[in-house]
Amino acid sequence: MRKQLSVLSSQLPAFGALRRGILFTGAFAVVFVAGCRQDMQNQPKLIPQRGSEMFADHRGARPQVANTVARGQLREDSYFYTGVVQGANGYREEKDLMPFPVTMEVLNRGQERFNVYCTPCHSRVGNGLGEIVQRGYKPAANFHDQVRLAQPVSHYFYVMTHGYGAMPDYSAQLTPADRWAVAAYIRALQLSQAATAKDVPAGTQVRNLKDVATGEGHPEYAQPWPLPETGIQAYKPIASQGTPGMAPAYPADPALSIPVSKPAPAAQK
Repeated sequence: MRKQLSVLSSQLPAFGALRRGILFTGAFAVVFVAGCRQDMQNQPKLIPQRGSEMFADHRGARPQVANTVARGQLREDSYFYTGVVQGANGYREEKDLMPFPVTMEVLNRGQERFNVYCTPCHSRVGNGLGEIVQRGYKPAANFHDQVRLAQPVSHYFYVMTHGYGAMPDYSAQLTPADRWAVAAYIRALQLSQAATAKDVPAGTQVRNLKDVATGEGHPEYAQPWPLPETGIQAYKPIASQGTPGMAPAYPADPALSIPVSKPAPAAQK
């Protein structure tokens, strides 16, 4: 009997801890259940994309007040952000005008962004024969032909903003200021590629590109750059399917295949 009492007394602390644990768990459950009331779920509130009986149109999401502008989106200079103005005829009109002064810093920024995003298609000199064009992509615009030379400078901003033809828009890659800088650099590039000795200020020495490259020990820089043999998949184009990267070459003049007619049978005598 004495031995059994000693064993029971040794187990009393464990029973006490278990009892305290049960009491704590029970108390926590009572508090938790008391806090989970249904009126918290059914409280009057507006849930996104749900209707509401509070308003006459039964829409929980309220339309914005007219003429309100989100913070950081006040675009007072519409031309800076769009590249167009409202013409007299009511249509959008491009202008041969920069929205801010063009400095060397602006041109350097435009050249840097142009070399990153534009040269793969338009090349470093803007002739539309970039590396991916030489490998089968649709020919890009040549900034030095008569059509592009006649276009106003804001046209380039508008195209970079919205895309044109096979060219995607670059509004995600280029900020509005960078798009204007690239447009300014394109205009400078056009002037540089068509410049003559008469356009150079008096007293400035004019050197031929070939002479400059030769003097620096790289005469090959002034020569055409041949593509590596593995750089192109030289498949023969099929006229009916168009050239690589383009729509069918002659959709308005499809090739017709007319079977040869059999000769008429001889008249029976």
